[in-house]
Amino acid sequence: MEHRQKFIAALLAKMTLVEKVGQLNLYNGTWEFTGPVPKDDDSQLKFEHIRQGLVGGMLNVLTVAATREAQKLAVEDSRLGIPLIFGYDVIHGYKTMAPIPLAQSASWDLEVARKCAALAALEASASGIHWTFAPMIDITRDARWGRVMEGPGEDPYLGSAMAKAWVEGFQGSDLGAVNTIAACAKHFAAYGFVEAGRDYNTVDMGSSTLHNIVLPPFKAAAEAGVATFMNGFNELNGVPVTGNRFLQRQLLKELWNWSGFVVSDWASIGEMVTHGFTADLKHAAEKAIGAGCDMDMESKAYLRHLQQLVEEGIVDQKYIDNAVQRILQVKYDLGLFDDPYRYCNQQREKSSILTDTNLALARDAARKSIVLLKNEQHILPLSKLGVSIGVIGCLAQDKDIPLGSWRAQAEANSAKSLLEGMKSLVEPDSIRFAEGYKLTRGDRSFLFELDIIENDETGFDDAVAVAQDSDVVVLAMGEDCWQTGEGRSQVDVGLKGSQQELLKQLLKVNQNIVVVMMSGRALDIAEVAHQVPALLQVWHLGSEAGNAIADVIFGDYNPSGKLPVSFPRHGGQLPIYYNHKNTGRPTTNPHDDGMVFWSHYTDCENDPLYPFGFGLSYSKFEYGESRLSANRLISGGSIKFTATIKNLGPYDGHEVVQLYIRDIVASETRPVKELKAFKKVFLAAGEEEVVSFDIDEEMLSYYLSDGSLVCEPGAFTIMVGGSSAQTQGQELIYEL
Repeated sequence: MEHRQKFIAALLAKMTLVEKVGQLNLYNGTWEFTGPVPKDDDSQLKFEHIRQGLVGGMLNVLTVAATREAQKLAVEDSRLGIPLIFGYDVIHGYKTMAPIPLAQSASWDLEVARKCAALAALEASASGIHWTFAPMIDITRDARWGRVMEGPGEDPYLGSAMAKAWVEGFQGSDLGAVNTIAACAKHFAAYGFVEAGRDYNTVDMGSSTLHNIVLPPFKAAAEAGVATFMNGFNELNGVPVTGNRFLQRQLLKELWNWSGFVVSDWASIGEMVTHGFTADLKHAAEKAIGAGCDMDMESKAYLRHLQQLVEEGIVDQKYIDNAVQRILQVKYDLGLFDDPYRYCNQQREKSSILTDTNLALARDAARKSIVLLKNEQHILPLSKLGVSIGVIGCLAQDKDIPLGSWRAQAEANSAKSLLEGMKSLVEPDSIRFAEGYKLTRGDRSFLFELDIIENDETGFDDAVAVAQDSDVVVLAMGEDCWQTGEGRSQVDVGLKGSQQELLKQLLKVNQNIVVVMMSGRALDIAEVAHQVPALLQVWHLGSEAGNAIADVIFGDYNPSGKLPVSFPRHGGQLPIYYNHKNTGRPTTNPHDDGMVFWSHYTDCENDPLYPFGFGLSYSKFEYGESRLSANRLISGGSIKFTATIKNLGPYDGHEVVQLYIRDIVASETRPVKELKAFKKVFLAAGEEEVVSFDIDEEMLSYYLSDGSLVCEPGAFTIMVGGSSAQTQGQELIYEL
């Protein structure tokens, strides 16, 4: 640590103001675009800027050969030879795709999150990448927002646990190890609360929600030592977060004492002009650096204006020096000053990517992320022998959609399809396939919107014939992966195309239908759920999707996933979430007297179709009586809360035991329940286990609107259960 400080201080002393500003400049490479495509090709100018020491890092420069070439310009041609840092959107894999982050969160398995991030880091670092723009840890309650697929879901506790695990996976125990990369906690903050779920939209929220719901995962990431933060496109309290001094400088850097650096989102500094917060790009540069945004991604505001702002006395040079120090520190920790080419090993690039080991890890993570939502008459698991199976739906044979959005360098059409996975586990002749419906056509890519095929029934006759001649039907439904992700918000989160109509036709000839629902968000699937006996939510599971789903369908793996988001009964309920607050007129009518003057809809129930934390198993888990070791908790102490869980079913399996609390009376109103802990336990058939949790002041605390953390005396309900909607509880009194 001391050597690092001395090294960086000595280097800073040698740097001119121009060179310091250069370290704050992050350029996009010309190999791939992940934002608005430049109108002119300025690659030669960028090369010259690297030689002049005017570039601190680059994004989207891929492969060992390309990163070595760019690094050579910086190290060998610039005056001080300061190495570049290379960043890329490695969200849920580099070549080997793990499940999308929302699906990983559905595993409620922190080791899954760590291993998936570590796998992504292994492959990315082998290809010359030092830094990922992940994890995205925006809490969101609105399935209309396209980027819900990229984050941990609706709950701050689960989100905080996943944030920590993802950071640990990307960065390992040593950021200098060549198989780890620097992580980036994004988007700081409140991006998941954009109005109407519309991407890039404004955010308007109370400070209580900010401190209790939005900020906890970011604080967890900071405490886990995440190397970088990214701000975002939204505003908060009338100030774009890129220029928000409270968030970046006061809270993150001062109060939380975090030592990494903050990077802007793509051109978000320049976008503050469009917001109406700054007059021009120069003014935007002034506001951003003053607020604590250390590195400028692609707006060129710092490169063009910071030197002049300092020379005019408008910007204090101490902000420049502090930002440069933070960036150099991350480069030092990555080992780039010891060896700028340490991530440029072509042999490792060849041997570390898309290996059998990597694919096996992706398959295991994928099956642990699947959520069983319905299983009437125990139709699942299917027998591998003596059963004729009709597999229907274009999604069932698709090898690209399962890769998910934000798929980095995954090869198109490289995923295992559902049809392939099922055929690999049974006699192929026992399966017949029909496409049934088509979902999209035209250009399918990151940059373009999809053309959904509506009212196409040309494949219905073949599908109905297959269903009629099969003992059971496995129907793949859902959405294309490019219906979710950045810039892909939807006002209607129902099923697109002719899927719903096809299901109606199939049900006329075969009631034994297992629906496999592929999506990157919670969909409006109430009509499907009411009509079929079995329903699996499988998300977009990555490279091994088809194999993982087949493992679950045929019982080679007992599903254990739980929902990280609430599924609505109707899209009109959005945003919907379990940890809501009571109102003066409660969400259920206690008198049931037909009056309308209480908080409800007249055409739909208030509760979700499937609540947060819900997920079935092929076994049945029974929760016995819960107990507190004492019914009073004194300040500074702790007590035990225990519950007996028994596996009553015929299959061994995992259960996620969830602990919720309710603060009955508080200075500021609290939610009806809040997740505070969970444990994933394995129980053999017939086995029972006493699961215990420690209850202490931290668990009972919350943030007031001014940001102060308090634990107030009074009554609490401590609850345990298999979902947020199925709990039993004990009363506890907390005393000072």
